[in-house]
Amino acid sequence: MLKVLYEDNHLIAIFKPVGILTQADRSGDVSLMDLVKKYLKEKYKKKGNVFLGLLHRLDRPVSGIVLFAKTSKGASRLSEQFRNREVEKIYHALVVGKIEQDRGTLVNYIAKDKAANKVKVSADKTEGAERAELSYETVSSNSKYSLLKIQLKTGKPHQIRGQLAFLGHPIVGDIKYGAPFALPDKSIALCATSFSFKLATREEIKTIAVPIPAEWRKYQKMI
Repeated sequence: MLKVLYEDNHLIAIFKPVGILTQADRSGDVSLMDLVKKYLKEKYKKKGNVFLGLLHRLDRPVSGIVLFAKTSKGASRLSEQFRNREVEKIYHALVVGKIEQDRGTLVNYIAKDKAANKVKVSADKTEGAERAELSYETVSSNSKYSLLKIQLKTGKPHQIRGQLAFLGHPIVGDIKYGAPFALPDKSIALCATSFSFKLATREEIKTIAVPIPAEWRKYQKMI
């Protein structure tokens, strides 16, 4: 069942569960975007195609908040906020190992490796690489795991996954980036937990938030 977190005339925010695509791909599997279009079509008894603008994406094994635009005005104004880095994007991640510094800012350079469907991360700029930045703070940790609150400053594909792995602390379950084991549901312990942005037609700042996934407690008792 679709979990709607927020909706107005121009925007809709949905909770994306683990395992579902944000947008359709070659697999032909049903995507979150398909489900939201169906929801809007049925709720508002729309005939023909339903407009739905995708403002950002989450990887298939990641859960959390996804924002969509219901109108072209909403798409234009929110896309501009994303481009100008005016949207505050907060994620939580459970990573392998105890991070030495309780908080910090990671600035790296990321290049896509299309053949491997992952990114290569480096400390210095290389040809074709783009700058990536995030800040983190440790919420809690023990000798095996650290729970991090992450503020994403840029929005590159696989950015959080790649940067944390490059730091030496891959996300729990993320075997693509060096985690020692996969989780049973093929998820990774990364969740988009909060987005703050200006509404499309008002000056009001809207914050949408969800709790940290309860199932992480199986792997990290201090949450």
